[in-house]
Amino acid sequence: MSAEPMPQAFTGAQPVSLPAIPAAALPLDGAPLTYRPRARARDENALVREHLPLVRRLAWHVHGSVSTAIEVEDLVQVGLVALVEAVAAFEDRGQVTLRQYLVTRLRGAMIDELRRHAAMTRGAIRRKREYARAVNQLSHQYGRAPTERELASRLEVTPEKLRTEYAAAEAIKYESIDEVYADDQPWFASNEPDAFEQLSDTQTRDRLIAAIAALPEREQLVIQLYHVEELNLEEIGQVLGIGAARVCQIKSAAHARLKKALAQR
Repeated sequence: MSAEPMPQAFTGAQPVSLPAIPAAALPLDGAPLTYRPRARARDENALVREHLPLVRRLAWHVHGSVSTAIEVEDLVQVGLVALVEAVAAFEDRGQVTLRQYLVTRLRGAMIDELRRHAAMTRGAIRRKREYARAVNQLSHQYGRAPTERELASRLEVTPEKLRTEYAAAEAIKYESIDEVYADDQPWFASNEPDAFEQLSDTQTRDRLIAAIAALPEREQLVIQLYHVEELNLEEIGQVLGIGAARVCQIKSAAHARLKKALAQR
């Protein structure tokens, strides 16, 4: 087909009138139409300031049940960070109010902080707090990071104790067993015998059972009463109607026969 224009195809065409655009839909002063994002209902900073009392109230409430585990000011700091993040992330979908959302987020952040400290003993928490306070005070006093000797002098401990009990006062770390497991590590070794040991024990047991079955009836009975029933020689003598010395002789003879039978096979 030729790409030449075909003016005859439009011969007799009538112009089409378009509907008039309402004046309200036109931009004022001839300004171009642009997209403007919807402004937030309220300023985030104002919302943060408005809910600051909520942070402190929740911090004191959580601190009331675990007053020895963490300072209330630490919970307040955690709550303030969570408040800023929660206000920025909140989307009003009509299901919960902003206050309900903040209570959940703030309480959850504080409980997470408590769980992080739960792996530490009270003494470790106290030493860690004292260590951090000493570092902060000496840093402001000298205008630099304090030395180990200066910290030890402030805390009135030896440098060795400072390293072992203060600087190393960290929470216990839990790691996934899948990440640390290795067959060659001794702490993952099993105390159970391996397949070869179990097979050997089974064969030895079978041989021992056969050797006991080949003993005379009285010797079998003495072995049964002594090793299985756990009777002493006098009690076995009372059962058999003989003296303890005679029972000892029978037991010794049975042991000798068993050793000889096991050694031959």
